[in-house]
Amino acid sequence: MKRMLILAAVATAVAGQAQARDYISIVGSSTVYPFATVVAEQFGKTSDFKTPKIESTGSGGGLTLFCAGVGIEHPDVTNASRRIKKSEVEKCAGNGVNDILEVKIGYDGIVFANSRKSEPVSITRKQIFLALAKDVPDPNGGETLIPNPYMKWSDVDASLPDTRIEVLGPPPTSGTRDAFAELALEGGCKKIDRIKAMKKKDKKKYKAICHTVREDGGYVEAGENDNLIVQKLDANPAAFGVFGYSFLDQNSDKIQGGMVDGVEPTFENIADQSYPVSRPLYFYVKKVHIGTVPGLKEYLAEFTSDKAWGEEGYLADKGMIPMPDGERMKFADDVKGLSNLVL
Repeated sequence: MKRMLILAAVATAVAGQAQARDYISIVGSSTVYPFATVVAEQFGKTSDFKTPKIESTGSGGGLTLFCAGVGIEHPDVTNASRRIKKSEVEKCAGNGVNDILEVKIGYDGIVFANSRKSEPVSITRKQIFLALAKDVPDPNGGETLIPNPYMKWSDVDASLPDTRIEVLGPPPTSGTRDAFAELALEGGCKKIDRIKAMKKKDKKKYKAICHTVREDGGYVEAGENDNLIVQKLDANPAAFGVFGYSFLDQNSDKIQGGMVDGVEPTFENIADQSYPVSRPLYFYVKKVHIGTVPGLKEYLAEFTSDKAWGEEGYLADKGMIPMPDGERMKFADDVKGLSNLVL
């Protein structure tokens, strides 16, 4: 009963504040940003509501803003290129954000790309780990890990370019960074038997080894603006970049995606999940804002319509990989029923 009274009070407060904000406020992932922007623009053109305002803050930054509270001073929606964490749900709850709607929107691949002015690269996840991890096995033998000694790609493997290791990638606040660490770095880390064996004995130490990138210039944090990474790769043909497939798709005249474990980062390979570095994309909505913030319910309907996220939808034209029919139906039903997030 007490919880119902609190929710009613919150809803009343939000409803009153919403009169002072006549647009939807969205924050979050730089990867989801271009997809959400397309939906927002379409929504603004075809409805009686204002075009939502979207800020690219990174997945972690967006969830921090989203979980800070309810009401006009807080965003209604946050985009994420990874799933919300239990700790973030708890932080939300501590600030009164209790009922959250989770919407999975499709898939994206994380590409390892370089300029078209250079030769395309074929690399393995193990080679990516050895090139970018802070600590790696001593190449001279022994059981100890040492600070990464590899300065050139050819130091890692003679088949790789004889150029300095320089990878432009997202910062720790980015969902792309989280997914790259989990899928690419840890994916390669697990190929080293003695580190893999560590997972059962000391999971925390294992994760720290597999997910921590070098800080000596081999990996360069390039901010949340993936378009800036594309521009830097075009200007520096010797460098590589890490970002979502959609940015490769939209800039294929300037950059090319490398093969990872022998698989090309194509629409088809990401869709059937044969490409090893692919991940789902999401957004999260405060249920208490639905029905009070003008247009929020209708924006959800637009995003989850076949014309938007379907196989032939306009988001696929922008590089998003649509979910299979069954998954789309499941999340469309969740939106219609306003189902609560379940971790």
